[in-house]
Amino acid sequence: MISFFEASLAELSIHRIGNKAQDEHYILSEQSIVINDNMLSNLLQQYFLKQFEKTNEIYRFFHPNNDLNLNEVYHFAKGIFDDNTAFHANSKELAKHLYEVSGHPKIKSGELYLAFFENVQIEGELLDAIGIFKSETKETYLKVYPQSDGFGLSYEQDAINIHKLDKGCLIFNTDKEDGFRVAIIDQANRSGEAVYWKDEFLKLKVRNDSFNQTNNVLGVYKNFVTEQLDHNFEISKADKIDLLNKSMKYFKEKESFDIDEFSNEVIGNKEGIESFKNYKKSYEDEFDAPIPDSFDISGAAVKKQQRVFKSVLKLDKNFHIYIHGDKDLIEKGFDDDKSMNYYKVYFREEE
Repeated sequence: MISFFEASLAELSIHRIGNKAQDEHYILSEQSIVINDNMLSNLLQQYFLKQFEKTNEIYRFFHPNNDLNLNEVYHFAKGIFDDNTAFHANSKELAKHLYEVSGHPKIKSGELYLAFFENVQIEGELLDAIGIFKSETKETYLKVYPQSDGFGLSYEQDAINIHKLDKGCLIFNTDKEDGFRVAIIDQANRSGEAVYWKDEFLKLKVRNDSFNQTNNVLGVYKNFVTEQLDHNFEISKADKIDLLNKSMKYFKEKESFDIDEFSNEVIGNKEGIESFKNYKKSYEDEFDAPIPDSFDISGAAVKKQQRVFKSVLKLDKNFHIYIHGDKDLIEKGFDDDKSMNYYKVYFREEE
């Protein structure tokens, strides 16, 4: 979805952000950095952009008062896109804003990089993008170098691993009225203090487009089949796998989703259909994430979800049965003599 094989780094500013709760301060640079070394420029682009190649979810800026200009990052990013000669001045304001929201005592201090990229590709479009990155984790590296009688050994402390970006976001110069398109990286997003990056600093919401609509309804349906159905119906694991396979087949073959068509073709049971629709409604209410009853299907979202749709029936630790087709060709039974369950599988040819 995001690639940077045509991208170039046009401007870079670096500041340092301390932890406000720990009485640490911020340090602002007086001017942006001119990078004339092609190798350094390529390394920086790898550090800043490489991990975004695996990003699928796209967000947008918002503000609780529904006034986008009250979102600080949106406001300063818009200022940069409107006048890129003001890049460094706006980078200082973004650094100050990040410092103000760095109030949790566990937030690590670190360098803040503001970058302006040209020709970053997202969803098939080449666009200018603003990158905001923070490095918090430092490492020690060994250095081996030749000398007259062999080799010498030294080390460098507090260095940055270019393969590990702690926090980052890319803001693309498109969909300005809707809050731009924004992709994020947050390696510490499992910890409580980490929510400040997405929720307090950036203030983002998932963009409600076909990718997220497809991704959400497949996720809801998967949870419905694997977690909810047992509460309402007696259903075997083979039947659950069949329902998951049918849903994936529907999304691969159709260009658009319609909840009634999907329910009839995939579930095909009146009580099951009603249970699924109620489950979907509960999800929408709990997470404040409405999913429309019809939308265009995103192939990228289907591909992403396919990786977590399991079609494997695991039997003790002895056998795995992969169910890809007609569920009626597998039968479950119980052997009284062995006091064990069994599956009978029908097939025409052995490959």
